[in-house]
Amino acid sequence: MMTQTGRRTFIKKTVLAMAATFAFASNSVYALGDPEKEDLKFGFIKLTDMAPLAIAYEKGYFEDEGLYVQLEAQANWKVLLDRVIDGQLDGAHMLAGQPIAATIGYGTKANVITPISMDLNGNAITVSNKTWEEMKPHVAMKDGKPEHPISAAALKPVVEAYKDAGKPFKMGMVFPVSTHNYELRYWLAAGGLKPGYYAPHKGDTAGTLDADVLLSVTPPPQMPSTMEAGTIEGYCVGEPWNQQAVFKGIGVPVISDNSIQKNNPEKVFGLREDFYKEYPNTTIRIVKAMIRAAKWLDEENNKNRPEAVKILSQSHYVGADYKVIANSMTGTFEYEKGDKRSEPDFNVFFRYNATYPYYSDAVWYMTQMRRWGQISDYKPDSWYQDMAKKVYRPDIYKKAVEALIEDGVMEKSEFKEVFATDGYRGVQDDFMDGIPYDGRKPNAYIDSLKIGLKGKDTL
Repeated sequence: MMTQTGRRTFIKKTVLAMAATFAFASNSVYALGDPEKEDLKFGFIKLTDMAPLAIAYEKGYFEDEGLYVQLEAQANWKVLLDRVIDGQLDGAHMLAGQPIAATIGYGTKANVITPISMDLNGNAITVSNKTWEEMKPHVAMKDGKPEHPISAAALKPVVEAYKDAGKPFKMGMVFPVSTHNYELRYWLAAGGLKPGYYAPHKGDTAGTLDADVLLSVTPPPQMPSTMEAGTIEGYCVGEPWNQQAVFKGIGVPVISDNSIQKNNPEKVFGLREDFYKEYPNTTIRIVKAMIRAAKWLDEENNKNRPEAVKILSQSHYVGADYKVIANSMTGTFEYEKGDKRSEPDFNVFFRYNATYPYYSDAVWYMTQMRRWGQISDYKPDSWYQDMAKKVYRPDIYKKAVEALIEDGVMEKSEFKEVFATDGYRGVQDDFMDGIPYDGRKPNAYIDSLKIGLKGKDTL
């Protein structure tokens, strides 16, 4: 019987021999060395978009790179980030805003980078049954069913009724610098509702100044129960926690984030900048394994998704019922109970160049931080570009891609955009309010948004 040490040595020798063979055969100028650190621990939150980590582990892609990984669920996003910063975790499934906020010093200060994006889309906004019944008279219907996407304009009369009664209208999001916070704010503002401002320079980090709707933090798995208890009237979260509200009969998803912005960037893999400096080969090999996992999740029109759902439903990963996870992972999404619609791009892991860490994605997150006051003061466009390049690292990503091609595991034709892009997506005009976004002109974009701080506004 082969011992663990013997197995590791065998795998390592096999991997390195294969790499040497392909490098010699192709006369490559780039050769990836051994991993400097082999034993790794990564954190994640129980959401379906942690799938690339689970698949890289289950399919042996980490071991193919000579890496021996432990995956460990974390209690919430703050704990996860703190454990990466203090070195208890070597890296983690992160909110895209976390490496950015840490690097600019919002909330905590640490140099955290991301060499790979983990997915596109995957979130939705759900309201309680009571709120949905109050919204319905203001929602356009077709053939007896609501027309999607549903604007927050339909929620506005409900919020105004709460105001008239002297009651606050509350909704949940998962973290102050989460995609979910910015998506929920975007949806509310596009419908004419103010989600409130932050004023960190005055010590105010609640984000509720001048708010029509009060937003607060709730960990993702606790969203349905918090809404069921009546603490919040709705929330924005990733899966499976919107579909669980449908299955439990306590709420109705009203919009997916793919309808707020088509193919919006979601989670990233984050690690400390000094980890990469000390362990560059290990970092590149991590990215290689995760790219392979992303491809497996999307290949041949999502044919592997049912197997992925079985893996994710295990208690040490997402730990939700197979049917609940499958509802969004296998090409559909259920809104009001029984109203299941085709959503083939609800979760995207590889197609549309999903794993590439675009600078313009990082800049968009910072425009929302400025819009809502988390960045207190005006910054020139050059500041946004510099910060994006400090955090998002397509240079590492490209090294991983080149190594995969050298290994013969993937084809260069699968990465056409990677070798063509300068890191900016170009002008994006696929937001629900029709306002175009150009990552090279963040201040012009901020000024074009109807609700939010502009120019040199301060609170």
